[in-house]
Amino acid sequence: MRKTLLESLSRRPATEPAPSPDPDALAQLAGEVNAAARRRLGRSLAIREVDAGSCNGCELEIHALNNPFYDAERFGLHFVASPRHADVLLVTGPVSKNMREALLRTYQATPDPKWVVAVGDCATCGGLFGGSYACEAGGAADVVPVALRIPGCPPTPTALLRGLLALMVK
Repeated sequence: MRKTLLESLSRRPATEPAPSPDPDALAQLAGEVNAAARRRLGRSLAIREVDAGSCNGCELEIHALNNPFYDAERFGLHFVASPRHADVLLVTGPVSKNMREALLRTYQATPDPKWVVAVGDCATCGGLFGGSYACEAGGAADVVPVALRIPGCPPTPTALLRGLLALMVK
């Protein structure tokens, strides 16, 4: 145990360095999303994230939108706990057999106007798991109408913001 501890203190971590996006460009992009949401809805954008059976890679990137670096809350992007308060459903992962009904009920509980965004390759087309025994549906579009697809495995937080902006200016 002591040997392992000493080795871990003398070696560098085996993680990759964080990407260094331009903070000014990020602030401008998030500000554009907020302005578009206010023009379209008259208020900030309420988002409900739905994990339909993913590996949690996309969830990590979605949660990064709320970390101190991106801090999407300051630009009017609010994550809500109930679909009854949401404008946008962010669906991640291939729709598994067990989550098909839950996704349908979440979609039906979301008030109009509502948009569904398929986040990541699994939600857009089923990804690696599409067509397997556990995922009879494949992507989110096989269950609910999808307004926008954001590709990537997983997509970056900046790509998520660009996708939400594209959704608002459609």
